[in-house]
Amino acid sequence: MGKKDEDRRIGERGENQMDWDKLRIFHAVAEAGSFTHAGDRLGLSQSAVSRQISALEDVLRVPLFHRHARGLILTEQGDVLNRTVREVFSKLALTQAFLSESKERAAGKIKITTTTGFGLSWLSPRLNRFLELHPDIEVTLLLEDADLDLGMREADVAIRLHPPTQPDLVQRHLANFPMPIYASAEYLERNGTPHSLEDLANHQIISFAGWHLPLPNVNWLLDLLRQEGVARQGSRRLAINNISAVANAIAAGTGIGSLPLYAATGYPELVRILPNQQVPLVEAYFVYPEELRTSKRIAVFRDFLLSEISNLKGHD
Repeated sequence: MGKKDEDRRIGERGENQMDWDKLRIFHAVAEAGSFTHAGDRLGLSQSAVSRQISALEDVLRVPLFHRHARGLILTEQGDVLNRTVREVFSKLALTQAFLSESKERAAGKIKITTTTGFGLSWLSPRLNRFLELHPDIEVTLLLEDADLDLGMREADVAIRLHPPTQPDLVQRHLANFPMPIYASAEYLERNGTPHSLEDLANHQIISFAGWHLPLPNVNWLLDLLRQEGVARQGSRRLAINNISAVANAIAAGTGIGSLPLYAATGYPELVRILPNQQVPLVEAYFVYPEELRTSKRIAVFRDFLLSEISNLKGHD
């Protein structure tokens, strides 16, 4: 048998095996929902992706996708395989990170997730200091108001602004952030300074909008005004589905609203009003999988957060 014939037969055997490349391509297609989008991510042609999926279906002797005009939907068998593949690849990523990490110094990649408000207003402006302190660490920051699944390796660590609910995660309480009431100096000069909840009936209240609330009690002020019978029709004239945008609107003089302390510190023009009013607290937690408990890069990031938050408390 010549070498060309042998290479051809090896290639044919590869086409009939459930190898890692086929599983990687299958997972990309399952996540993207189409051969074309998966091919763009993988740097492959649409036909090459389709061919690999067909070969995998031939090996398994089951259909993995329902094909229709709007894209691809996993079959029941495809969904089972995708959940398994996702878990396997997440474990491999964790193992790779563990094996490549230096035991003497913090190095490697760290994928962080937190809410959009906390990430935009507080965390991202401080990451430059962290990167300067640790030049061998590469950071990816994912801003999502919905909790990403750390167990499935959608991120390495999370800063959660509520008590964590996953029992298999390591939890470290970071801080309790108060949610005072603020207005801009320009707004107060134009409209007067309220000295009681009743006074707020004559002011414009900025609140949070959206079905997924990033913080418990995010609209506590509006709820309290309604409970006390103070809120009148039209007092809530602006609602925004992003905490940083709410802070921007208050700082611009649009109205009065409640902000967590971490979101307000970046706006020196904000004035705290009704300082004697009791306000809720936002509980912040640093959480990560048990497997990363001994990771040096996770430890230095945790210590960085605690140091930065201790400096923030001086502004309360």
